[in-house]
Amino acid sequence: MKRYRTFFLCLITVIIFLPFVIGNQYTEAVKGLNLFQTEKADASGAFFQKKAQGKGGTLFSAEGVQDLAKIGTVLQAEHILLKNWSFYAREQLTGFTSEKEVQEYADRLQRKFPDWNWTIKETSQSWELTAVSPTSEHHKEMLQIMATRTKQPINAYIVYRVSGEEWNQSTKDYFTTEEFKDKLSGIFRGKPTVFSCMKGVVSDKIDTVLSKKVNHLLSSFKAKEIESLKEEKFISVSAASPMFTESINDMNVQIGARSEGLGEGTTIIVGTPIITIEY
Repeated sequence: MKRYRTFFLCLITVIIFLPFVIGNQYTEAVKGLNLFQTEKADASGAFFQKKAQGKGGTLFSAEGVQDLAKIGTVLQAEHILLKNWSFYAREQLTGFTSEKEVQEYADRLQRKFPDWNWTIKETSQSWELTAVSPTSEHHKEMLQIMATRTKQPINAYIVYRVSGEEWNQSTKDYFTTEEFKDKLSGIFRGKPTVFSCMKGVVSDKIDTVLSKKVNHLLSSFKAKEIESLKEEKFISVSAASPMFTESINDMNVQIGARSEGLGEGTTIIVGTPIITIEY
C-alpha cells in the first residue's frame, strides 16, 4: 500500500500542475512532458493512423476523439453534471538539428493559422511559441511549440489542446468535421500521443460511500482496477478498459473522485489514458 501511495502522490502532483505546464511556465512544461517520453501507446489503438487520400493527403481515424465521447456518454448516463472537458495531443519534434529549424516549422504553422493570437517567450534556456484561437461558441484551442536551448540534439515538442465547458451534440459534431481533421493533419508531423479528459459533479443528497461510486463507474467503463489510492474523501484509480485506445504501462483510464461533504457534491474526473486536468 505504501508503494501505491507513493506512486499516486507523484502522479497526482503531475496531474494537478499539468494545466499550468501547458500555460506559460516552460521549465515545468519540459519536466512534465519528459515524464511521458517513454510511454508506449498500444499500436492497435493508434489515433493518428494515416491513410492515403488523393494527392498525398491524409485521413485520420477518430478513435482518440471517440474516447472523449465515450467518457461523456457514461458520465451523462450516470447523471453526472459535466463541468469541463479537454482533448490534448502532444508530439516530440524529432529530426530537427537546430532552434532555427524549429522556428521555421513554427513559421509555417503561423501561416496556416494567421487569425490566431501568437506570442513568443524566450529565456536563455528555452524558446516557446504559444497560439490561442479566436473565441468560439463551444470551445477554445491552444497550440504550443517548445524547445530547449541546450546541447544538441535539440529537445522540442508541439502541444495542441481543445477544451470547453459544455459537452453537447454541437461539440461532438465539431470533432467529426473535415476542418478539425485537416487542422490535426496540418499541425502534427507524425502520430501524437492523445489524452481525453472530463470533469463533472454528482449531487450528494444521499450519503453514498465514495468507493461505491467509483466502483460503479469502473463497472460502467468495463474497467479492471490496476492500482489505486483510497481515502475516506478521495479516491484515485488506474484501470484497464476495452473501451479505450491509448495506454500507458497497460492502464488506459484513470478515475478520480473527491467528496466535498454531504450536500456539497462529489467531484468526478475521468481521463484516458491518465487524468490531465486539475481536481
